[in-house]
Amino acid sequence: MSLIIKCFLLLIAYLTGSVSTAIFVSKRFFKIDIRNYGSKNAGATNILRVLGPKAALPVFIFDLLKGVIAVLLVRFTDLEHETNPYVSFQILLGICVVTGHIFPIFAGFKGGKGVATTAGVVLAMHPYAMLMVFGIFGLCLLTSRYVSMSSIIAAVCFPLIVIIIFGEIFNEYETLTMKIFSLVAACAIIITHRNNIKRLLNGTESKISCRKKQPPVSELLIDKPKT
Repeated sequence: MSLIIKCFLLLIAYLTGSVSTAIFVSKRFFKIDIRNYGSKNAGATNILRVLGPKAALPVFIFDLLKGVIAVLLVRFTDLEHETNPYVSFQILLGICVVTGHIFPIFAGFKGGKGVATTAGVVLAMHPYAMLMVFGIFGLCLLTSRYVSMSSIIAAVCFPLIVIIIFGEIFNEYETLTMKIFSLVAACAIIITHRNNIKRLLNGTESKISCRKKQPPVSELLIDKPKT
């Protein structure tokens, strides 16, 4: 396949990631820029803390779908399915869409952390492993109420699931590229959550509560925007 076509697909993946649902929802329906409130992160978790679950759910779903859609662009190539080159191009598409989410060209290169979009990338590449990761994330969230901690634990478990469970126990074929990607993806999630790790260690990280009624936006501000 032409290198130009591949570069075009990578560009589409980046532009797809650059569509920031969190910023659109906060500005269009709540007349605020979510990057000025709460943790100042343009992601579903900050939307949940500041604007509530009704706003956060569509943001999470769309951010997840961005990753899925970007990876599916590999089908427009002539690469052989489930080979190292095929998986490698999937990873490149995934890197582009996540980069677009974190550094969106449509929003001044200031976006989210890319957790939901990365989850979408992995879901498209390895759905069975991702379903297990989702289960681990959900269990951790129910017991701890920390989204950040749950994301970190799930990220750490991802390469273990790919390399050990699917690569050894189930004796299924796993490309070397996929194994390396699982390690890199886990490291990337941990790095993007370094500030959350500090807050967890200091005991200042915010918990998510689904039982209490969501208070007004003004009561949830950690740092009010400058006027």
